[in-house]
Amino acid sequence: MDLVGLSLPLLLVFWQWTTTTGAAVTYWTYTGSVGQSKWADYFPDCGGKAQSPVDVATVQTQYDPSLGPLTPLGYSQHGNKPFSLYNNGHTVVVPLPGWMGLGGLPWQFTAVQMHLHWGNGAPEAGGSEHTINGQSSAAELHVVHYNSELYPNMSVAMTQQDGLAVLGVLIETGEEANQAFWNILNYLGRIRHAGQSVSIPAFDVQSLLPSDLGRYYRYNGSLTTPPCFQSVLWTLFTETVKISHTQLMKLETVLYASKEDADRVVMQDNYRTPQPLNDRTILSSFPLESVKVYTAGEIAAIVIGALCGCVGVAVIIRFIVKTIRFFKHLHNERVLVNSSTSSWDVLPSVRPAPVPRTMEPGKELKPDVALNTTTEPGKKEDPVPPSV
Repeated sequence: MDLVGLSLPLLLVFWQWTTTTGAAVTYWTYTGSVGQSKWADYFPDCGGKAQSPVDVATVQTQYDPSLGPLTPLGYSQHGNKPFSLYNNGHTVVVPLPGWMGLGGLPWQFTAVQMHLHWGNGAPEAGGSEHTINGQSSAAELHVVHYNSELYPNMSVAMTQQDGLAVLGVLIETGEEANQAFWNILNYLGRIRHAGQSVSIPAFDVQSLLPSDLGRYYRYNGSLTTPPCFQSVLWTLFTETVKISHTQLMKLETVLYASKEDADRVVMQDNYRTPQPLNDRTILSSFPLESVKVYTAGEIAAIVIGALCGCVGVAVIIRFIVKTIRFFKHLHNERVLVNSSTSSWDVLPSVRPAPVPRTMEPGKELKPDVALNTTTEPGKKEDPVPPSV
């Protein structure tokens, strides 16, 4: 099928997504009198019990070991024919060729189109439709497929409970540009107004996806825009992809939701808020890491315990330091005592030097004598001979 033959049925599908039998209006917006809070008044399925998007509370997900990695089929085989880029007044759409599909699901699914959702550039503002633990991302990419094994086309499949499969990719901002997204963003200036389309070079669609296709959340939900048919098997990857701040700003500011001849309405905040999960279970393809959720009392007890522990450690350290100082001081005193001596040892001798005896003139030198003592009374001791 040539490009024109492919585009016309797709445009018909886009038109059918915004119509419903017996509805008072077919026009809808994200805010205002026909905004998302009023969708259920005109599109009954939008008030159903299995709506999308949802917030994924990770601690409440259930691990399903049967969920294996998904396999994109033909995503990289874009051929020589160009893609088309289309502004449908709600988002930017890239119709995908029929040879692209998705493996790893219960049935064979054929790719139909992909589109984006984003915010308005305000700090801390959202942009993604799905949230993880209440936290939104800057934008979100959806790749839509229909169940070609059971249904002949998208129009029939979208009304069936098992008719569609959509890949959800959360987008964050980073410092470096994502080259794959330039394949779309570089041409937004040519489709600034609703209803405009342009041919663009074909590119590798898989380059837009995260590298890890084996970790994801899975649940049954709906289209996130009217008519909100509850026919989607959702796969939301845990790994995000990143685009630069410049790329996100271009997505948020270049397009208009209005036609060329109408007052300009910047296309921003084109995301639906999370819907109640109700009785649905979100499955995960990977086991949840053990995470303890603490109450306020438990957190207070942990903080107090940590403070007491810090005080205890400080006391122990102070005791050790004082003990080390004490023994060091004691060692120094012992060294001082052992090295100290009396003053006679350290002072120079002041005793006079011995003076040799000399004989005075006119006197004879008398020999030294020693007396021998005896125990016998009355007996004279013999004089000791003079020394020689």
